[in-house]
Amino acid sequence: MSNTIYSIKFSLLVFFMGIFITHAQEDDWDSYLAEAEKGLMAINVNFKYVLARPSYKNLVLVGTKTKKCFKNGAPNAEGLDEIYAFSDSIARLLNQMTKNKLAGILTYQCAGFDVYYVKDTIDIRNKINGLIQQSFSNTRNYLVIRGDKRWNYYEEVLYPKDISDNFFANQEYLSQLFYEGKDLSKTIKVTHWSSFKKDKRRQKFIDKVKAINFNVDSLKFKKGNKYPFEVKIYRENNLNPTYINEVTKVLDILSRSYGGYYDGWSAEFEEENE
Repeated sequence: MSNTIYSIKFSLLVFFMGIFITHAQEDDWDSYLAEAEKGLMAINVNFKYVLARPSYKNLVLVGTKTKKCFKNGAPNAEGLDEIYAFSDSIARLLNQMTKNKLAGILTYQCAGFDVYYVKDTIDIRNKINGLIQQSFSNTRNYLVIRGDKRWNYYEEVLYPKDISDNFFANQEYLSQLFYEGKDLSKTIKVTHWSSFKKDKRRQKFIDKVKAINFNVDSLKFKKGNKYPFEVKIYRENNLNPTYINEVTKVLDILSRSYGGYYDGWSAEFEEENE
């Protein structure tokens, strides 16, 4: 058995939303992780409906569970294919029956859920149950239909509580790690970068972060850069979304207070190979 180190800097990542783009390419989708009772929930929300909502007053929450998933509750590639097959079939059925809008997508504990708002619910339950019985009877499936004229589910469950740039910058990386099956509750080495115009300012920053148990990994001088004095620091932490968001917020504030900028973070995971 051997160990390999996984490490990637989030500022270099391509945004990890490609797996959901097929649902609504023309809409305004974003993704984040939320902490739920049994683990992390991945939430994909269509921000198009923050200000402009159609007058569809009925909520349809429909989903399916796969056995093909990682220990952290994220479906693996085969599991996602199963969820997509179910989701696409439901979408085709709803499009035939009534006007509807896909407002969000939830991934939680090996299950995928589509959150629709629909204009008319006549016979929807019977039709969906019929489709499930005909094509997906071997899986565990979920269906909730209820009135929601104020779009409370959208506001209370789908819409993030934090909409800061810092929050979404962290979520890019966290979402990728989640879908790769990483355990974000595990304490691991987390590395951060900051850069400054002057060495003295960098040193003052270092003094501050050492007081909160960060260690200096390396110092670099990047000739020709506007902020040439880089420092790489690290600390053992978990990557629960709320926690890493607070850590990066503090480092960003400290970096700016000394005339520099915070340049992102990376995490190292040991992967065991048989």
